[in-house]
Amino acid sequence: MAYKGELRYMKSPLEFLAESLNRTALGDAYELVGVIYDDDPELPRDQQKIEDYGFAYRPGQQWFYPAELEVQGRRMNDLLLNVPSTYRRHPRGSAEHVAGKRDFERRLYETLVELRAEVVVLDGLLVILDELVRPGAPFARRIMNIHPGVTRADSPYQRRGAWATLDALHGARGEKIVDWATMESVPVEPLYLTGASFHYVDNGIDSGEVFHDVLKTKISPDDTILELRWNNFNDSLFPALHEGLALLAEKD
Repeated sequence: MAYKGELRYMKSPLEFLAESLNRTALGDAYELVGVIYDDDPELPRDQQKIEDYGFAYRPGQQWFYPAELEVQGRRMNDLLLNVPSTYRRHPRGSAEHVAGKRDFERRLYETLVELRAEVVVLDGLLVILDELVRPGAPFARRIMNIHPGVTRADSPYQRRGAWATLDALHGARGEKIVDWATMESVPVEPLYLTGASFHYVDNGIDSGEVFHDVLKTKISPDDTILELRWNNFNDSLFPALHEGLALLAEKD
């Protein structure tokens, strides 16, 4: 990616996690047993979004991480499991959408049980989970999310939702977007920091109890969205993920 006149490699949270499990004490506390993705090969918008990558690795093709990446002695590509969220093919609120959502969570639950998963970490899953994380459910408070923004309700730096990084960038420019469809904004006092949160997943949007967060990413108003994302991954999100998992292992 372009970064201040040079090219830099942007590592994904998954690749960072693999390196942490391979090279640090985190690998003594955890074993990565599966990597689940919900892309739907039959959904046109999913096809469009990942047309440069495809739904599975093919030799010679661009991929989301180095093709030879291994974690704890296993090939990362061998750990990939597709549980497609096929309900997204139907209009939101329709009977097919509602029933399909329940079916998706059932299939996801069965996959987690088959993997004997004890802790689940979400990264970039744009799905609000329902039954899977309700209080008393088998995976309640066992599913965590790593989010590229501070999610604490009482923090002036709170950035929830899919637009968290862009929201922070506009915030450094003294703007608050009030309508993402029209990009309507109102003036606010600039904030020049953002961070990341490792939080429990509940039925809301990045609203679960925060387990650990980091607020160490400085923002320049002339940053591009990719430059800020690179900075935030390295300065806040990767530390929040590593430290959060380490603290969770101590707690359990």
